[in-house]
Amino acid sequence: MGFVLHTLPFLAILISWINAEQVVLLDTTAEEVMLDWTRYPYGPLSSTPGWVEESFTNFQKGINWRSYVVCDVAYNNANNWLWTPFIDRGDANRIYIEIKFTIRDCSLFPGNALSCKETFSLLYYEFDAATREPPPWDAERYKLIGRIAAGEGRFNSNSEVNINTEVKSIPVTKRGVYIAFRDQGACISLLAIKVYYITCPEVTINFARFPATPTGKEITIIEQAQGTCVDNAEVVGGAPIYLCKGDGKWTLPTGGCKCKSGFQPDLEKQTCNLCQPGTYKSEVGDGPCLACPKHSQGQDYGLSECRCNQGYYRAPTDPKNMSCTQPPSAPLNLTVNFVDQSTVFLTWQPPENQGGRNDTVYRLRCDACSGGLVQYNPSTETFNETRIQISGLNAVTTYRFQVFAENGVSHLSLRPNAEYANIVVTTEASVVSSISNIKVTSVKSTEITLEWDAPITDGDLESDQVETYEVRWFPRNEEYSNSTSFLITTLKATITGLQQRTEYGFQVRAKTPRGWGAWSPVIFHTTGQVLNPAFVGPQEGFRLQLVAGAIVVIVVVLVAVIVLTVVFVRSRSNDECNKKQPSDCDTLEYRNGEVHHSSLDNPPIVTTHTNVTTPLFTGISGSSRTYIDPHTYEDPNQAVREFAREIDAKCITIEAIIGGGEFGDVCKGKLKMNGAEIDVAIKTLKAGSLDKSRNDFLTEASIMGQFEHPNVIFLQGVVTKSNPVMIITEYMENGSLDTFLRANDGKFKVIQLVGMLRGIASGMQYLSEMNYVHRDLAARNVLVNSELVCKIADFGLSREIESATEGAYTTRGGKIPVRWTAPEAIAFRKFTSASDVWSMGIVCWEVMSYGERPYWNWSNQDVIKSIEKGYRLPAPMDCPEAIYQLMLDCWQKERTHRPSFQSIVKTLDKLIRVPDTLRKIAQNR
Repeated sequence: MGFVLHTLPFLAILISWINAEQVVLLDTTAEEVMLDWTRYPYGPLSSTPGWVEESFTNFQKGINWRSYVVCDVAYNNANNWLWTPFIDRGDANRIYIEIKFTIRDCSLFPGNALSCKETFSLLYYEFDAATREPPPWDAERYKLIGRIAAGEGRFNSNSEVNINTEVKSIPVTKRGVYIAFRDQGACISLLAIKVYYITCPEVTINFARFPATPTGKEITIIEQAQGTCVDNAEVVGGAPIYLCKGDGKWTLPTGGCKCKSGFQPDLEKQTCNLCQPGTYKSEVGDGPCLACPKHSQGQDYGLSECRCNQGYYRAPTDPKNMSCTQPPSAPLNLTVNFVDQSTVFLTWQPPENQGGRNDTVYRLRCDACSGGLVQYNPSTETFNETRIQISGLNAVTTYRFQVFAENGVSHLSLRPNAEYANIVVTTEASVVSSISNIKVTSVKSTEITLEWDAPITDGDLESDQVETYEVRWFPRNEEYSNSTSFLITTLKATITGLQQRTEYGFQVRAKTPRGWGAWSPVIFHTTGQVLNPAFVGPQEGFRLQLVAGAIVVIVVVLVAVIVLTVVFVRSRSNDECNKKQPSDCDTLEYRNGEVHHSSLDNPPIVTTHTNVTTPLFTGISGSSRTYIDPHTYEDPNQAVREFAREIDAKCITIEAIIGGGEFGDVCKGKLKMNGAEIDVAIKTLKAGSLDKSRNDFLTEASIMGQFEHPNVIFLQGVVTKSNPVMIITEYMENGSLDTFLRANDGKFKVIQLVGMLRGIASGMQYLSEMNYVHRDLAARNVLVNSELVCKIADFGLSREIESATEGAYTTRGGKIPVRWTAPEAIAFRKFTSASDVWSMGIVCWEVMSYGERPYWNWSNQDVIKSIEKGYRLPAPMDCPEAIYQLMLDCWQKERTHRPSFQSIVKTLDKLIRVPDTLRKIAQNR
């Protein structure tokens, strides 16, 4: 419509002279020979003379027409017919009959006129073919067009001839028509007959040609005509349409055409003409040809764009009217701003010549930076910043860095890699290793003394000598909000001013001329307690083991006395076992997904001098902690108080529900501690839960509270003194490992996946060393935080595992997650650390396959039968051979042949240190 409005002034001028055209089908004035039309009656036997053909002449006006005359006024019942030849209608929808005639006044025939009339009839007969014989002279077969009388007046012998002109029109649908003239007693001269139809004439408008178009069957009908574009034009804004009115005039043009690229319009002539050399037209439209942009030229006619000069380019996304541009010059002043053992930070300035563009980006090339450990920030292949950090480099290694400046036309250049800045950097030597063998040598109410060994250095170089140590301490759970440190040059430090009976964490690191080393692992100790080394180094191990051995002897004697007492009491009535807590029964029972052993595995309960129930257990040494089963407590609440910190519900804010479990909702929230807020996960107990559900719910907290490891979920505390009862743990932003992997399929490097497995194995090593058997290790029970650290979770012993979702195989004693469980645990309900190793192999398979379901859609029975026959899962796609071999080792049928978690951690550490060992891809066997 915008095009139509733009050309309206021109259309007004154009339409003013567009008149209708006539297409003549019959014209007697053009005939020079006799017409010889069919007449009735006719011949010597006729009762009346009838129609007679003669000539009508007027030499002054140049008229010499063939005409028909009838004047049978002296006869009664005159009925004279004159019939035209068959008239082919052609393209006509409506035809017009123009008659020029005269009629004599009846007063000229006084007394002799027996049937004088002053009118005649005009009729027609449609037919699909011309016939040799005319249609029968039956008035009923003909359609009356009208009775015609003299409009200009009649004439007598004394008056001048008055020629009347009458025009009639009829719609036509068949091939042709016969037109008849009927006289019933008039004196008539038919001087001229013309039959024609009207068309809207051929016209060109809006750069579209419209053919001559016949008008419609009725005067009021409008015929729609579709035009065709003129040469070198194409349809724009809809097909060109023009309406032909019944009077043969055009009206209301819509749509239209516009000149193609390389052609400019001539509005007056309605033509599209070639652009001249040195000009171009890039788009279809009514715009003119333009001069070529800067740095381009056009030597031909009809160009849609101009060709760039040598050394200049136009990107595919650049508009055609944009000047041609060049690639940028090299970046300026490439500088090393920082370098250490593994990191280089480079900066530079933009190129002096941007090539006439503003889309310059940069690209770094480092041929020696191969391997999955090297990382870049920015991490994209090209970036806008004039800086980059490269980390994960090897120490004391020379690297050559090339920084390329590129823009939108660099890839079109004949030398795409020519413009770059170059710099060579050598990384620093490795810093001193971390401190080891930290031990607490003295504990008082407000101070603690630490000692440690000097770090191991690479040699006797001056740069390897330790300059100072930094000691840091903080209350538990306040590492980032309430830590304190000081510097010291000796291998011993006394920290004073501590709070009484408060648990603190301690770390030490060393500084050499090359920089600070890493912090040592955290050790925890409580002020005001009897000295108990938090870490035992190799030098003290033997001495402390002697002390521990003496303690064990004393404990064993006490246990023997208590066992004899218990045996005596139980022998009184075996039926009383069913009345006690499950942990009191000296039987083997598979309950709630966990094997509960006899008294050898669940030691008896004794009452201490403080009247607190405490389980006695064997196998403990002075240098390690051992897991205590909460079921060994007669009062489950006592286990919660022993291992979990009570948190005031006022310190907790629930923000959103992020999941659900058997006992209630799982929420995300905030925990306010010492004026700071941290993100936490909150498990809530449903209102109205039975005491058993409450005890089972809090059992997980009693278990979790005994663990403290970077790869085990950390318990912040519990809320038991108000409703709802809650378990508060650290918040893991990325949720369960299996869901996280499926959502990020293919996005991680192999070295990153191996790093995740190393974290899981480290957490399981810690649990196994505490004599804890997880029994349900799977990717769904591993959580991932924002830094991709994986942590073991889900220590609930009473949860229901649904067969449909987790593949649980129900036995008489409980439910087993078959796809993750070792065959001996399925067959004999024998759960050990070795069965957890089998599950670790399945977790490795889940991680390397990005969360694929083990054994796919097999039934549980099919899985069990296949494993018994020796079938093992195939290697996931692109899985390193070393990792798949580790899986197969974990899936050894004999549990004693499987590696320990300590061995798994060492294997993964070696693979991470030597990434080339991960290049070989496993072949399915």
